[in-house]
Amino acid sequence: MSGNIQLLSDTLAAAKAEGRSALIAYLPAGFPTVDCGIAAIKAVLDGGADVVEVGLPHSDPVLDGPVIQTADDIALRGGVRIADVMRTVREAHEATGKPVLVMTYWNPIDRYGVERFTAELAEAGGAGCILPDLPVQESALWREHAEKQGLATVFVVAPSSRDERLAEITAAGSGFVYAASLMGVTGTRETVGAQAQDLVRRTRATTELPVCVGLGVSNATQAAEVAGFADGVIVGSAFVKRILDAGDEAGALEAVRALAGELAAGVRGTA
Repeated sequence: MSGNIQLLSDTLAAAKAEGRSALIAYLPAGFPTVDCGIAAIKAVLDGGADVVEVGLPHSDPVLDGPVIQTADDIALRGGVRIADVMRTVREAHEATGKPVLVMTYWNPIDRYGVERFTAELAEAGGAGCILPDLPVQESALWREHAEKQGLATVFVVAPSSRDERLAEITAAGSGFVYAASLMGVTGTRETVGAQAQDLVRRTRATTELPVCVGLGVSNATQAAEVAGFADGVIVGSAFVKRILDAGDEAGALEAVRALAGELAAGVRGTA
């Protein structure tokens, strides 16, 4: 079975054809449990997200702020494994028909085996992987297997990236480019900042790939702001926080579904 990179590309293109940004949500697998995590991801997709990133929990998530670190810790203490991540991808995609990616640091893939990981992700219906700490110059083996399996390879660019480095990164990537809106770790912020708009402009000068912005968006107003200049709006910590703040599973599912609806209205300019 081939992975769903084409579904991802078609979904982003369809949003563009509608004159809007795509809404891309992030939630870690296994949080707060594997079953509840799957239900939460389905709720987010049903609520209006176009694409979802399933986080592979890591003990040292260098890009992630305290909210996602807390969720990762809960998932890891619950015993989450890569098999649970693959199950999450499979069930979320089968239930919704929407593109599902995995966001992971490189070490777990390296230990698991690149060929095995890409084959299992494609078999689960995954659309690709976001790899925030894999240097492009060390990515040939991953890209070879990802391409063979029909999976996108999404790299992260930052405001500190020079133009020539942006060109190198975007030439190696596929699916879309993840633009980190500012320097630092993930988390909700009062403003997303002008850095993001400049980064999108500079990145677009190097590639035809959609450029999607993450790090800091937490409400419909911010989503609308980013949607004004980016092809996709990525939201993670705000969803995680809704689950952390909920009193029970039913409340958590309703909270993330509602947030997805608010953000979906934001990217459509109807909030």
